[in-house]
Amino acid sequence: MNHMRKMCLFSLLASPAALLAQATPDLNAKVAALEAATKSAQSAGDNAWMLVSSALELMMTAPGLALFYGGLVRRKNVLGTMMHSFILMAVITILWAVVGYSLAFGGSSPLLGNFQFAMLDGVGTAPNADYAGTIPQSTFMVYQLMFAIITPALISGAFAERMKFSAMLVFTVLWSLLVYFPMAHMVWGKGGLLNAFSGGKFPCFDFAGGTVVHITSGVSALVCALYLGKRVGYPNMPMKPHNLVISTIGAGLLWVGWFGFNAGSALAASGLASSAFVATHFGAAAATLAWMFVEWIDAGKPSVLGAISGCVAGLVAITPASGFVKPFPAMVIGACAGIVCYFMVTRVKRKFGYDDALDAFGVHGAGGTLGALLTGVFATNAINDGLKDPAGKLLPLGLVDGAAGQVGNQAIGAAISWVLAVVGTLVILKIVDATIGLRVTKEQEIEGLDTSMHNEEGYIFEA
Repeated sequence: MNHMRKMCLFSLLASPAALLAQATPDLNAKVAALEAATKSAQSAGDNAWMLVSSALELMMTAPGLALFYGGLVRRKNVLGTMMHSFILMAVITILWAVVGYSLAFGGSSPLLGNFQFAMLDGVGTAPNADYAGTIPQSTFMVYQLMFAIITPALISGAFAERMKFSAMLVFTVLWSLLVYFPMAHMVWGKGGLLNAFSGGKFPCFDFAGGTVVHITSGVSALVCALYLGKRVGYPNMPMKPHNLVISTIGAGLLWVGWFGFNAGSALAASGLASSAFVATHFGAAAATLAWMFVEWIDAGKPSVLGAISGCVAGLVAITPASGFVKPFPAMVIGACAGIVCYFMVTRVKRKFGYDDALDAFGVHGAGGTLGALLTGVFATNAINDGLKDPAGKLLPLGLVDGAAGQVGNQAIGAAISWVLAVVGTLVILKIVDATIGLRVTKEQEIEGLDTSMHNEEGYIFEA
């Protein structure tokens, strides 16, 4: 009898354990499935945002930059100028697929990538954890492509109305290989010399391309303007924009597209993307008003050209800082850019007499340098928590966090960008000039590049 009681008691005690043991595999499977579903949802959301950002970025080149630059030249050069932006979407895409992406993001050397991803070998739907762990590497690749497309297109604003189309094509390919791809690797590539998040020797904060895009293109634009010389009749002959309407449309498209440029650089649909989005908008708004009011005081009237130029200047300057600063510092950066770039365009260019046709240096070179330096002042770990010590403690980022040395790092990054752009561009210009020639003839320039280079006209009023 006692034996039976003991058996019953043992059965009662053992039943919950047996049931728990049976339930544990089911519970673990459900937890694993939930985790997988969560990661899948995150990946889908991040991927959707990055594809949209890529499209927004491409819109910046055409129609955005094409319209903006196209309206600023004389009527006889509108198609030739717009062609620069449009055709580079095709040229740089092919170059990027063959070798560009690999040179920018392959390997882990300090100065330049390798041929790991040449011909896009190994670039598929699996993420590349070195750069963006929640999206396909193909998405990351095509997003970075859009930066590579617009950067040389910006340079065309300096040599507008006087460079041969064939020379522009060769120049752009060589410039991308010798200037853009190395700079992109140094700042954003694994092990890059200036990569603050990958152990770079000179950690430089450049969230979306202040050094990589704007300083390189703006400084290269100045070298091009000086090397090619002035347009026929400059500065004595009036060379006013022929259609500010389409330039204003282009500026509006640039402003909208810039959200993909900056907020997309978070590489995820995250709070950091939201912060960069806000900083971008506030910086652009402050620069637009700053340029407008300074011009109003200086010239007596506010102009549409001034307002749209100020907008672009603010977008340029906030680009390196967008993922590191709060909204009010973003407005300070934008306002400073609006004022500085105004005087670069209206005073400095006039004083030194160079013919930067569409002010690529005055806006992108000067604005990019200013933005890079001010990033070192206002960057804060309250916005970007990407840098931590081995114990997991947040590290100070900029001067406002107590890291005064970051301003020096930013200056080094800007200086390297300047030197690479000056030397690389000058070498390329000499090579192209010695082989196929750079500049159109005087007769072709007077006739206009639309007809002399493309045998077309932008406006045929008798049709």
